[in-house]
Amino acid sequence: RTEILSVLTNPNVAYILMLVGIYGLIFELANPGAVVPGVLGSISLVLALFAFQALPINYAGLALMLLGAAFMVAEAFVPSFGALGLGGLAGFVIGSLLLVDTGVEAYQLSVELVIGVGLVSFVVLFGIATMALRAHRRRVASGAEQMVGQVGTATTDFEAGRGYVRVLGERWLARAQGEQTVRRGDSVRVQVVDGLTLEVTGPVTDGDEHGTT
Repeated sequence: RTEILSVLTNPNVAYILMLVGIYGLIFELANPGAVVPGVLGSISLVLALFAFQALPINYAGLALMLLGAAFMVAEAFVPSFGALGLGGLAGFVIGSLLLVDTGVEAYQLSVELVIGVGLVSFVVLFGIATMALRAHRRRVASGAEQMVGQVGTATTDFEAGRGYVRVLGERWLARAQGEQTVRRGDSVRVQVVDGLTLEVTGPVTDGDEHGTT
C-alpha cells in the first residue's frame, strides 16, 4: 500500500492519471456507450484527485487546467475552427506549469512532459479543426440543397409552364421559369426547390450540362 501511494503521489504520475481521466471522459461523451473509456477515465480521475490532495497544489493552476480542458471538450462538440481548442490548450499548459506549488525538486512537474502533452493535444486539436473546416466547405450532399443546379430530363411536355421531370432518379413536378418551352426529352436545370415543386430552366445544351453551377 505504501509503495502504491508513493507512486501515485509522484506529480508526473498524478498528472498523467488526470490526463487519462479527462481524455477518457471526452471519448466517452463523444461516443456514448463505449463504456471502456468512461470506466478507465473515471478511475484515473479519482486516483489523480487522491494524489493531488497529498501534494502542494496551486489551485489557480488546477483551475486553469480544468478551464482549458473544458474549452478543449467544447471544441470537440462545437467546432470553432480552433479558437476554443487553442485557448483551452494554452490555459491547460500554463495551468500545468503552475500546478505544483513547491520549490522541492522531487515534487516538480516535468516540463518535458508538459510540453509533450501540449504538442500531442495541439496535433489532435489541429486535426479536429481541419475536419470541421473541410465539413463546413463541403457541398451539401443531401436534401433540397443537393437538387439546386442538378440537370434532369423532362418526362412530359410542359403545358402552361408545368410538367414532370426526372432528377437524380426521381420524378418531380416542375414549372419552367419565364416563357421557356420545354418538351419531353429536353434537359433542364433545377434553379429553385419550392416544397415538392422544382423551378427549372431549359432546355439545357450538352455544353451547359457540364458547366459550373
